[in-house]
Amino acid sequence: MKLIAGVDEAGRGPLAGPVVAAAVILKENHAIDGLRDSKKLSEKRREELFRVISENSISLGTGIIHEDEIDNTDILSATRKAMRIAIGKLNPQPDEALIDGYALPDQIVKNRGIIGGDDKVPVISAASIIAKVTRDRMMRNYHDVFPEYNFAQHKGYGTREHLENLRKYLACPIHRKSFNPVKKYLPTLSNLKKERMLGKWGERLAARYLIHNGYEIVDMNFNAAPYGEIDIVAWNMGSTIFVEVKTASQTKLGDPESQVDEKKLEKLENVFEIYTSEHDQQGEFRFDIITVLLGKGKPKIQHFIDCLN
Repeated sequence: MKLIAGVDEAGRGPLAGPVVAAAVILKENHAIDGLRDSKKLSEKRREELFRVISENSISLGTGIIHEDEIDNTDILSATRKAMRIAIGKLNPQPDEALIDGYALPDQIVKNRGIIGGDDKVPVISAASIIAKVTRDRMMRNYHDVFPEYNFAQHKGYGTREHLENLRKYLACPIHRKSFNPVKKYLPTLSNLKKERMLGKWGERLAARYLIHNGYEIVDMNFNAAPYGEIDIVAWNMGSTIFVEVKTASQTKLGDPESQVDEKKLEKLENVFEIYTSEHDQQGEFRFDIITVLLGKGKPKIQHFIDCLN
């Protein structure tokens, strides 16, 4: 059987978040009903088809290019790179890739573009659905970190509500800073200091870093009075990770080991116990520290894993 992959992307047009590409090789005898352009399906139906496509695929691959890399290049280059990554993850590799829109240049795998392919060719429709659902899930997770923008609703697209929130709150770390009108609403370090937002900004940068690296954010700023607060609760590889974020705009941060003395350790253990009892959490637990150094240029982020052992 000749292996044909469908390839499509989601997220070229939004003002925030990543662009996501998917590549799909369907089983020859699949009987998936309702494959069409993902934008013409309800969110519930896309989620249902995501599962069915996964079960009826020989191979799936996704490529994710985040907003910072989009800003460093351009959206077309980022989209093409995401597609190449998605195709590269397929195992086995296809004999040919059918791409929604235009062919992909400089690609080892033979490919051709099909205008409107996401609504004409079932295997491209399948890729469209995988890409859209993958990106939407990420944007819903970003909503938990940046709730004032309502990313769960508009997924980063330039709706009236999104533009109003952008003007009101200024851009956040997942906004595409090279896009209009985002570039008009970029916060400055002095502005963050003035509004006493430095610590919160650092926590959000840390949460973005975790999502970029495959973590799911479960909770932000969980208050376990009288013992204190957990900055971030995340989930990864079957483990719950409690994260403390240290943010500074100076030239130096102390070693993370020096941040946790016996008194702090006792408080943390109480906080963990309260959180796990309230959320009926089971499995492995871990305590990490993320340091965020703000200043000229890009923020410098360091992740120290399992700091209690």
